[in-house]
Amino acid sequence: MPRIIVLPNADLCPDGAVLDDVANGTSICDALLAHDIEIEHACEKSCACTTCHVIVREGGESLNEADELEEDMLDKAWGLEAQSRLSCQALVDGQDLVVEIPRYTINHAREHH
Repeated sequence: MPRIIVLPNADLCPDGAVLDDVANGTSICDALLAHDIEIEHACEKSCACTTCHVIVREGGESLNEADELEEDMLDKAWGLEAQSRLSCQALVDGQDLVVEIPRYTINHAREHH
């Protein structure tokens, strides 16, 4: 089973993490939450916000393709990059991933300005 390597995030996992044995078909969001990495997911994983935005640094080609709704939501994400995905929509599929959780979400950036 694939693993997810989570790059260090000052708030959620300062030392980074390695999530071993993530089952295919599991969303990145669910895998993070199952390993006590409390990524924000304000819409309860319904693809209606951008708080679970991640950047897939390696292995992204193995993920399911983003649909139009996810693409539209990603356009609103803080710090959007070409490899950005909503972690609630990105499903693990047989390949190890390297994931970065951005330092800020749109909610966090708004609260701290």
